[in-house]
Amino acid sequence: MATTMRSTSSGGRTGAVRRSAVRSLLRLWPFVRPVRARLFTAAGVAVVASCISVVIPLVLKWLVDGPVAHGDTGGVWRGGGYLLLLGLVEAALFGLRRWLVARPTAAVEASMRDALYRHVQRLPVAFHDRWASGQLLSRATTDLQLLRLFLVFPMTFLLVNGATIVVGGALLLAQRWTLGLVLMVPVLPLMVFCSVFQAKYGRAARLAQDQVGDLTTVVEESVLGIRIIKGFGRHRSQARAFRELAGAVRTTELAKARLLSVLWGVGTLLPELALAAALVLGTVQVADGQVSAGTLVAFLSTALALRWPVDSIGFLLAMSSAAATAADRYFEVLDEPPLQEDGPPPRRPGARPERAGGGLVFEGVEFRYPDAPPGSPPTLHGVDLHVRPGETMALVGATGSGKTTLTALVPRLYDPTAGRITLDGQDLAALTREQARTLVAVAFEEPTLFSTTVAENVLMGTADDTADDTARGTAADRAADLRRALRVAQAEEFVAALPREAHTEVGEQGMSLSGGQRQRLALARAVVGRPRFLILDDPLSALDVHTEARVEAALREVLATTTALVVAHRPSTVLLADRVALLSGGRIAAVGTHRQLLRESAEYAALMSGGPERGAGPGRHEGEGAR
Repeated sequence: MATTMRSTSSGGRTGAVRRSAVRSLLRLWPFVRPVRARLFTAAGVAVVASCISVVIPLVLKWLVDGPVAHGDTGGVWRGGGYLLLLGLVEAALFGLRRWLVARPTAAVEASMRDALYRHVQRLPVAFHDRWASGQLLSRATTDLQLLRLFLVFPMTFLLVNGATIVVGGALLLAQRWTLGLVLMVPVLPLMVFCSVFQAKYGRAARLAQDQVGDLTTVVEESVLGIRIIKGFGRHRSQARAFRELAGAVRTTELAKARLLSVLWGVGTLLPELALAAALVLGTVQVADGQVSAGTLVAFLSTALALRWPVDSIGFLLAMSSAAATAADRYFEVLDEPPLQEDGPPPRRPGARPERAGGGLVFEGVEFRYPDAPPGSPPTLHGVDLHVRPGETMALVGATGSGKTTLTALVPRLYDPTAGRITLDGQDLAALTREQARTLVAVAFEEPTLFSTTVAENVLMGTADDTADDTARGTAADRAADLRRALRVAQAEEFVAALPREAHTEVGEQGMSLSGGQRQRLALARAVVGRPRFLILDDPLSALDVHTEARVEAALREVLATTTALVVAHRPSTVLLADRVALLSGGRIAAVGTHRQLLRESAEYAALMSGGPERGAGPGRHEGEGAR
């Protein structure tokens, strides 16, 4: 599957240049810095609470060697009170730590998710062509949850347990250094083992997270394409593909579980053997009168208090390794360079001098897709076209000739590889994308609607949400714009029949509507803002002939006041235009009126009559249609 191949290559690339876990996790600091005070306070509180657990054995030593040995009942009760007080303080401090970290870690996760979303919005369309949506979703959800869990638990307790082991080890050596050395024997083997384990677990964790991204992609595509799957009876093959990916995730997770089981086994066995040896040696020393019973009780109690910090080191390292992998995956997206707004690019040698010209002008435009194979010919080359102010130009060409690619350059979904485009004399590259998109409105052949109301979908074509109230207009103005746009798109009748009219939610991708209804709402969205330039990519392909005729009649009113480039496949759409441009092999082959081209261009006449298509350009692959 394409998504699997894409994910696998990404994982391989990451493995080749993978940072150390520490370096990966240190990249979280800019997000952690605003809440560092509470996190450091929580860590300090946890260290104090954990150190109390190794102080308790000292009270036990005093209790055994003092009140118990001398039969002092009052002293026993007093010692019990001290132990109870220390236990309550320890519990209260751990509770305080949890309260301190809950809000800041949630804030860090929210800020990281917001940063990822904003960055993804600023990335070029070419990035989204390469990346599967499921991989992006898994990074914005599962990976960020792993990072928040790291901040809550492993980040704090690696410090806390390390401090506890140091303090406890010092107390053990101070109480009886010979027994302390016995307990220290497993330290070096455990350090070596944990280092080897972390490397293996990190690779398994990366593979599992990439596979979850692939699985998310399959689920998303299956849900969005459920009508196709059911219509073609492909539910079994889709279920089989899902099972294969789910099985791969299961296999990887079991491999992770095996690594953890070995870690827990070794990490528990070695300290237990050392503790058993210390117990035997200590008992012999007590019997020989070399050590007091209280000292042995305190020593063993301290050793038992260190049992969880030592046992948990491997588990915390495993969680940290998974978090480091999640950080790598997160920053893979954040490291992608966003679109730059640096003004016009340097002009290529031999480029034509700038000239003022109204309307929409293409001058020597060339375009090659960023992921095109090296050495392949450009999709567009040497495109020269002038759409005069207020003129409607129909763009006609065979499938794959580059029509959709050409129209995508005007709203700066892509930028030309060479040449330039001007809007009323302004170089498009000199405008920010926000400025360009306030001048240009688009309606694509495949209409995209969002899970919101009809009104909100259509009014996306007005001034941006960040604009002030004056730019966006009053509520009455927006309602009038909505009615006008629905009328132009001949959508008033079916919108009025919806349960809540324009306030009806259309559902995900607008699947509750027919294809023609979705297309009309997309057209309404394009014309609602009264744009100076209008780009329509075969906007009437899903309409029946009667509805198409009504839409065309209403659309003439809009086209009379705007400069428009309309991709057309049918003569009825071509007749909306003042002139027609024939795109063939990535170049403008002819420009003229419909009647002129019928007389002078055999290729155009064949296209309009439904004859064999000629002149398809070097699109990226056969299924790209108008690209």
